[in-house]
Amino acid sequence: MAATATERKLLIDGEWTETGAWLDIRSPYSGDVVGRVAKGGAAEARRAVDAAARALQNPLPAHRRAEILVKVAGLIGRRHEEVARTICEEAGKPIKTARVEASRAMSTYTFAAVEARKLAGEMIPMESAQAGEGKLGFTVRKPIGVVGAISPFNFPCNLVAHKLAPALAAGCPVVLKPASQTPLSALLLAELELEAGLPAGWLNVLVGPASEIGDVLVEDERVRLITFTGSGDVGWKLQERAPRKRVKLELGNSTPVIVAADADLEAAASKLAANAFAFAGQSCISVQRIYVERSSFDAFVRAFVPKVEALKVGDPGDDDTDVGPVIDNGARARIAEWIDEAAARGATVLTGGRDGDLLKPTVIAGVPDDAKVSCEEVFGPVVIVNPADSIDEALERANGTRFGLQAGIFTASLDTALRAADRLEFGGVVVNEAPTFRSDQMPYGGVKASGNTREGPAYAVREMTEERLVVIQR
Repeated sequence: MAATATERKLLIDGEWTETGAWLDIRSPYSGDVVGRVAKGGAAEARRAVDAAARALQNPLPAHRRAEILVKVAGLIGRRHEEVARTICEEAGKPIKTARVEASRAMSTYTFAAVEARKLAGEMIPMESAQAGEGKLGFTVRKPIGVVGAISPFNFPCNLVAHKLAPALAAGCPVVLKPASQTPLSALLLAELELEAGLPAGWLNVLVGPASEIGDVLVEDERVRLITFTGSGDVGWKLQERAPRKRVKLELGNSTPVIVAADADLEAAASKLAANAFAFAGQSCISVQRIYVERSSFDAFVRAFVPKVEALKVGDPGDDDTDVGPVIDNGARARIAEWIDEAAARGATVLTGGRDGDLLKPTVIAGVPDDAKVSCEEVFGPVVIVNPADSIDEALERANGTRFGLQAGIFTASLDTALRAADRLEFGGVVVNEAPTFRSDQMPYGGVKASGNTREGPAYAVREMTEERLVVIQR
């Protein structure tokens, strides 16, 4: 283990806990050990749920929850470079992108603090019905209970924040299982929450086998809600196994964007080149499929490809790097196989491919709609560019997927933009911006195979609470 590597224990009931077993955390770029983390299992998970259930018996008032959330945001700000470096080292995310993620986590905690202060029910117009005459009715929002949270590797800080911050705002203790490849950021956030004054048991962080920890979260009836971001296969199986729990899923996508003939092609090419390959395409809403009206196809490709080739590929710790590694060798091999499959079926690789142990940003034209790089989620630095004879055809092909997280269109026509917003079967439609765009206060989530929830503190808080009706006879 490198001399500068970080060693972190599990957090259970306010105590940093060793287990006698350790997981090495390796840099996806260098392969060096950048940290090691205590490895937990079912026994630790049961202890964590016990602690969370005890914490729930001593509710935190809303103002205190808000104060803690604001303090966490401030602590992230004070340790901003440390947070960013942790993300960079364990995930291989370019440092300039990691700094953006750290800043976004600050926003997530800040917006959650706002929600904690204004969380309330509503008045019911009882006397609008004859039966309600003389009665006062209102609702209050109560925390749903213990939350089990499972987060992925690709945003190891901010996607964790999107689970922890709304849960605290709602008044729910959490048992968190971060991705085993990237747990250091989650444990650093846990440290900051404790420093901000979070009492014991309100946050418990476990790293270890999903088969053990996840089973406890599914089977223990005290865990009332599971929030999961990750693989669709895993997520939908979780829901099947826990039919009596709320299971909130944020899953994958095969993100389409349409470029109309009247679009500003230079602006579209610039935005799409930058956003399709950020963090080597390892984002649920990374641009994957571009459909360009045929009359503008050649001009768009001429503008797009040089911008892609100008992206710097290399060491994520370098301030100039735009594209770093994918998470591991298995992912790199799979993505390369999908590129080869498309080429074997007649597609043209315009730029990209392997660069030693890295994958260069890859653009492929003329890809069949049923090729894996089109119909599956690549989760890598690959974009396909295909012509479409009309906007209607482009809309149909964009919808030709089981996924439905986010989509986009570039056009100068308001009518075309509104038509796309109406017809695209996705949780979000972005106009004249890459559909990779996400701001942390907005409702974010998918339809179809892409999930069943909306993230963003204002929306997540409501899903982590239950309404209780109160009726008073006056």
